[in-house]
Amino acid sequence: MASSPGQLALSVSELNAYVKRLLDRDEVLNQIAVRGEISNFTGHRSGHLYFSLKDETCQLRCVCFRGDACRLGFAPDGGQRVVAWGNVTVYEPRGEYQLIVRTMRPDGAGELAEAIEKLRAKLEAEGLFEPSRKRPLPRFPRRIALVTSPTGAAVRDLVSVISRRYPPAELVVVPTLVQGDAAPESIVRSLALAAGVCRADLIIVGRGGGSLEDLWAFYDERVVRAVFACPLPVISAVGHETDLSLCDEVADLRAPTPSAAGELAVPDVRDLEVMIERLGRRACAALEGRLALG
Repeated sequence: MASSPGQLALSVSELNAYVKRLLDRDEVLNQIAVRGEISNFTGHRSGHLYFSLKDETCQLRCVCFRGDACRLGFAPDGGQRVVAWGNVTVYEPRGEYQLIVRTMRPDGAGELAEAIEKLRAKLEAEGLFEPSRKRPLPRFPRRIALVTSPTGAAVRDLVSVISRRYPPAELVVVPTLVQGDAAPESIVRSLALAAGVCRADLIIVGRGGGSLEDLWAFYDERVVRAVFACPLPVISAVGHETDLSLCDEVADLRAPTPSAAGELAVPDVRDLEVMIERLGRRACAALEGRLALG
């Protein structure tokens, strides 16, 4: 309907501001995931990322500001298919709506695999996977920090195996998310906690099996660098034997499963008892020999 001659007209700035307020208050648009292919990608020297997401018929302007861009965990580029999470708002000076991207990940197994190989090459060139930097594990760990989900099968397997093999070890479960977009930062925080206030002398980080998408947090650059920088020896046990995450590659020791990690982390107390008994017999025999000569 046409406005009446006496109706107050909005300025362009007022209209854009009004539309922005509407979008910013919309619950759906405030936390939304969008799937598409990256195009018109530009990485600004400020650290901000500017690009569009497109499908067969439409495109959407996007911006990922520096604080979020540095936490992405992979290097986005034109042509990649991704899922981006963020909020829709209006850039008032141009009256354009855009997606403010908070986080994103490659979409689909092919895109994930390509992103992993790019990151692997980058980290390998920096020396993160160098065998010479891997540290030996303590032979008789007193306190072991388990960085994993507190409710998953992995923590049950670890506690069961370690408690059976080596009861003297104290186990501290450091809860973390192991799946989803919040998982990488959660794992990084839990690793720092395990290496700090927990006063552990060995860390085991991992989870049970799943798809590549499920395990994605353990391929995230933030997690890999946190394991590399950890001041304590780290055993990584991610997924099944056929899974090899970047977290596995950077850790001081890779275990094919969480159960195997428990076996690698501690000696079997029964073997120690046999060894002590054998040493005791040798000591007795040596003493008897000296007495006989005396």
